[in-house]
Amino acid sequence: MLALALLPATAVEPDGPWPPPELVVEAPASLAGAAARIERLDRRRLEQPVRLTGLRRPGPPVRVVLAAEDSQLARQAPSWVAGYAWGALGVVVLFPERSPAYPDGSFEEVVLHELAHVLVSRAAGGREVPRWFNEGLAMFAGRSWRLGDRSRLTWALLLDRRLELAAVEEGFAGGRAEAGRAYAFAGAFLNDLIRRHGIDAPGRILAAVALGRPFDDAFRDVTGLPLDRAEASFWRRHSLWYRWLPVLTSSATLWLGITLLALVAIRRRRRRDAEMAARWEAEEAARAEAAGGWSDQSWSDWRGDA
Repeated sequence: MLALALLPATAVEPDGPWPPPELVVEAPASLAGAAARIERLDRRRLEQPVRLTGLRRPGPPVRVVLAAEDSQLARQAPSWVAGYAWGALGVVVLFPERSPAYPDGSFEEVVLHELAHVLVSRAAGGREVPRWFNEGLAMFAGRSWRLGDRSRLTWALLLDRRLELAAVEEGFAGGRAEAGRAYAFAGAFLNDLIRRHGIDAPGRILAAVALGRPFDDAFRDVTGLPLDRAEASFWRRHSLWYRWLPVLTSSATLWLGITLLALVAIRRRRRRDAEMAARWEAEEAARAEAAGGWSDQSWSDWRGDA
């Protein structure tokens, strides 16, 4: 077993006093490469979960345990889980030999995601926060909102699933597919919260919780809206777009559009053909009228027979 301590940077930028936490990595020799990847993590990426949780002082070192697939920790976790965290204990457990599953796309994203869970617990003073908030914030800390997230949310909406946050909360305890949809819901809501109220909004909510405010009250204090109204507003603003996006971009819609354009083109062509035929008929009638004006007498007069 090797242990690696990653110390936070000593210098703090004037415009961003967000020192990353100290990470103490424990790994068997077989996972030394994964430990080195954590060591090479950009400190600016490590600052992101600190900033989101509003922790100017990230607290004591976070213990990061890298577990091999033949370990007891790996056997106890579902095969699709690439990592988890014990926030109150300040411990992160990672399985580097597993391919990262949604919502993470790389080993580094898993590290940041699970680190965020520890920092959320610290920012909330160890008090409970809804899992959708915790997971949504961890998603934002690990990476940006992606097209794949939109697709998952879109298809869930098309299936007319229940979208209340209470149902999202239950989804995390379900199977892999249900958990994936729950992550998409949580990520979308937190992404919207940060976009509308600022990147410091989650940290302000957590700080109020740490002072003893119930989560719903802390949410209302920071956003100015009760949670149920904020939730209703979110789905009202997003449901129409997410429900119709697949329809608008489907192949059936594409061919329907092509067909309509073709029908319009045919109609315009027929109208032009009719207008041209009418013009030709008018010209032909004019020529015939001009030719009919030469009577036999006029022709004789022209020949000099009269």
